[in-house]
Amino acid sequence: MGHNHGHSHDHHHTHQANKKALLLSFLLIAGFMVVEVIGGLMTNSLALLSDAGHMLSDAAALGLSLLAFKFGEKAASSTKTYGYKRFEILAAFLNGITLLVISLYIFWEAYNRFLEPPKVNGMMMIIAIIGFLVNVLVAWILMRGDTKENLNLRSALLHVLGDLLGSVGAIVAGIFILLFNWNIADPIASVIVAILILISGWRITRDSIHVLMEGIPSNIDMEKVEQQLINLEGVKQIHDLHVWSITSDFPALSCHLIVEQGINRDKLLQEASTVLHKQFDLKHTTIQIEGEGTKIIDHENCCN
Repeated sequence: MGHNHGHSHDHHHTHQANKKALLLSFLLIAGFMVVEVIGGLMTNSLALLSDAGHMLSDAAALGLSLLAFKFGEKAASSTKTYGYKRFEILAAFLNGITLLVISLYIFWEAYNRFLEPPKVNGMMMIIAIIGFLVNVLVAWILMRGDTKENLNLRSALLHVLGDLLGSVGAIVAGIFILLFNWNIADPIASVIVAILILISGWRITRDSIHVLMEGIPSNIDMEKVEQQLINLEGVKQIHDLHVWSITSDFPALSCHLIVEQGINRDKLLQEASTVLHKQFDLKHTTIQIEGEGTKIIDHENCCN
């Protein structure tokens, strides 16, 4: 069992690192948001206030992700045998939806600004640049976490990157407005950012729905899994094969193997578990072994 312990320890370590990264990011973003609101009110800048709105959504997204990590740590209970691990995926889903809503809101804002381009105050540029730097720092902190595997952390990062692009847009637009008086640069920048946010929001929403619908993890090829199991000595056929994700980086498998009479079932079970772990990184497997004569109940049609 030693190996499994190593895995959970490793998992715990990345989890803690992810949580630290989120907490630090949350504090930075929330702190700077207050500065932006004050600056926006003082310079009467819609751009700054809408950026503060962005930062608010960032802070909310980071807060939600943080809450999900906290919830995910809660132990399994008799009513929730996997604990609250799924909450991370729910958080990612909510974050994805929020990104979609934000992008639509920016499109609307930009449309109004095309009709009536805003005036820009030089002071606003300074605050926009500081905002940009805060976002770069936060994005860097989050990228050091496990954003490849963890959907929740990735959704938080996408919020911050969207905000970062917004800051870049605001700065570039500000420069154009100050130098050439091109007030139209502001809404153009907004539209580009909105498109990028729309794409990332759609991806996160799609991925989290896939997990919630018990979809097959993207890195697992079902045919290969089936082939590996059929190739094991003594296995005649396989049915009821399911692979799904509990949460990010937590795939699970269950199946029934029909085996020849007189085969060493314990040895076979050990072999099957080893193959699934080594080849597909499936550590949470439930395998039922049945003799050839076993009557299989067809659950689809049995009980109508």
